[in-house]
Amino acid sequence: MLFEFIAVVTVGVALAGIAMTLRFITRQRLPKWIIPVFAGLGMLLYTIWSEYSWFSRVTAALPPEIPVAWHNADAAFWRPWSYYQPVINRFTAVDLRTAQRNANFPDQVMVDVILAARWQQSARVKVVLDCAGHRRADLIGRNVSIAENGEITGADWITLPADDPVLQTGCAAKAG
Repeated sequence: MLFEFIAVVTVGVALAGIAMTLRFITRQRLPKWIIPVFAGLGMLLYTIWSEYSWFSRVTAALPPEIPVAWHNADAAFWRPWSYYQPVINRFTAVDLRTAQRNANFPDQVMVDVILAARWQQSARVKVVLDCAGHRRADLIGRNVSIAENGEITGADWITLPADDPVLQTGCAAKAG
């Protein structure tokens, strides 16, 4: 977020400099108010571009083995342009490279799920997806363990709809 703030200020200063140059070239015929208008418009347009391009910039950096399963688009009153087209501010991706299956439980797959949100550190959560039972267990907590036969014990299973995008993406994974 600090780098984005620095970029916004830099854009504002650069466009103010362009406006001052235009005033100099026109021998001060352009009004003085053009300088803060250029700076403000430049900062606003850079902010809008940065918000709308965040998702595509981040997902373009992901390898093909980490598909995005879900994303959230949001509109807010302090971003009136987002009512025209909502801004994607977070997403969930499934790391198919980490897919593991157990022969004793062929309908279950263990994968890493990546939770990413704008201006926040991404989180990686190891989950087990029960493809036949349409449920998910997060492998976090002190009581969660994997028995010798591969059974998950102590986990809280969360029932998911059959069309849940994370469930569908994870269940399509081949064991790595």
